[in-house]
Amino acid sequence: MTEPARDPGLQPERTRLAWRRTTLSATVAAVLAAKTALHGGASAPGVVACAACCVFWLGFLLVAHRRIRALAVTGRPATLTPRQAAGAVLCTVAIALCAAALVV
Repeated sequence: MTEPARDPGLQPERTRLAWRRTTLSATVAAVLAAKTALHGGASAPGVVACAACCVFWLGFLLVAHRRIRALAVTGRPATLTPRQAAGAVLCTVAIALCAAALVV
C-alpha cells in the first residue's frame, strides 16, 4: 500500500513560530540577567555569569535557527537529533540557573 500524500496544514508554521517565541523568551531572560549582573557596577562574578548567559543564549539561538531554517526549506524536516535536543535543553536550563544565581 502506498502512503497517502501528507497534508501538513499549518503545523510547520506553528512549529516555526514556537521556536521563534522560545528564542524571544531566551533573549529576554539573557538580557535581564545581563542587566542584573551589571546593575550597580560590574563585579567579577557578575561579569562571568553574564558572559555565561550570553554563551548559552548563543548556543540556544544556533539550535533554534537551524530548526527554523529546516522547517522553512521543507514542510517535514528531519527529526531533532538527540544532540540538538540535549543542546537546547542544556542551554535553556543553564540560562535559568545563571539568572537564578544572579537574583540570589
